[in-house]
Order: sequence, then structure tokens, then C-alpha cells
Amino acid sequence: MARGGQGLARVAVVVRAGAAPLWWLGVVAAGIGAVPDGLTGRRIGVLAGAALFLVTAVVVLCARRRRYTALARGAARAGKYDVLQDRAVTARNWRRGHRWWLLLAFLAAVGSSFAAPAAGGLLLAGAGAGLRLKAAWLGRLERAEEALLWVRVDWLGRGGGRPAGKAVKAFRSTGIAAGDAAPGGARRRTAALV
Repeated sequence: MARGGQGLARVAVVVRAGAAPLWWLGVVAAGIGAVPDGLTGRRIGVLAGAALFLVTAVVVLCARRRRYTALARGAARAGKYDVLQDRAVTARNWRRGHRWWLLLAFLAAVGSSFAAPAAGGLLLAGAGAGLRLKAAWLGRLERAEEALLWVRVDWLGRGGGRPAGKAVKAFRSTGIAAGDAAPGGARRRTAALV
């Protein structure tokens, strides 16, 4: 990074990076967990899991929204020498940094099925759904401000991969067309040439 530039990762991409693994691991764990009757019985376990899914999705969606909004309002423009990290690199780094936590969460969800069938898996899937909804909310925020939000990679590393953690002092912003991810962190769609 020449001349004092910083490596920047998209905030919405970091948030969205955990959504797919948590969702699919939760769905698989719920499927495996539906096999045993468990202590509570299959019906009670699935109903409890459905309630946990909804509650977890809402909690994850609403967590730290004020902090995200405050950091977005105070976002400074990215500098000329700042380096924008690719979407795929950001997602891969997050998943590598959290792979053991994801594995432990999956094993705990499967293990909990012997007490309440499918409940642990549905809780995990709810966390994934909440992260996807939070990334969509960030996308609406970015469209409203007409600016994409970025976080310094070194702050992200010190904060355990949380884009609004204590280590993060401020966001940076760029124009809406910067980088290879659309508002909300999804892959940017390119128009087909005719």
C-alpha cells in the first residue's frame, strides 16, 4: 500500500460472509437433528426450533444497528491510495478466520438434537438469515446515502472480524460504483453486451 494507503474491506460483504455458511450448516444440522426423537419429542423440538429461528433472525438483524448507523454517518471519503479488497477475498478471509467457530456451532447444533430435535440447527439457520437481512439493510443504507461503506482491514483483524466492533474507529466511503460488490454485499451484476 503505497503512500500511506489502507486496505479496505466492504462492511456489507463482511456481514454477509457468515450468512451462507450459518444457513446451510443450520439446515443440515436441523435435518440430522430431526431423526432422533430426543427428550422433548420431535414435534416440540421442531416448534421450539421455529421460534428460535425467528427470534435469532430478529436479534441478529437488530444487533448494533445504532453503531452501524453512527459509523456510516461519520464515514470519511476513502483516500486516493487506499486499496479496495475484492469481495471474494473479504468473504474467504472471514470464513477462514471463523471456520473453527462454525464447526463447533454445527457440532453443538447436532448434539443438541438429542435434547430438542432440530432446534439447534434452526437456531443456527436463523443466525444466517439474520446476517443476510442485516446485509440487505446495509444495502438500503448505502443506496440512500449513495455511498458504499468500507472498514480498514487492520481494524477488522483486531476486532475479531466484526465490522462494527470496538476496534473499528470509523468507516470509509466511496462512490456507489466502486469495488466488485453491489450495495448490500452481493456480487455486482454486469449488463450483457448486445
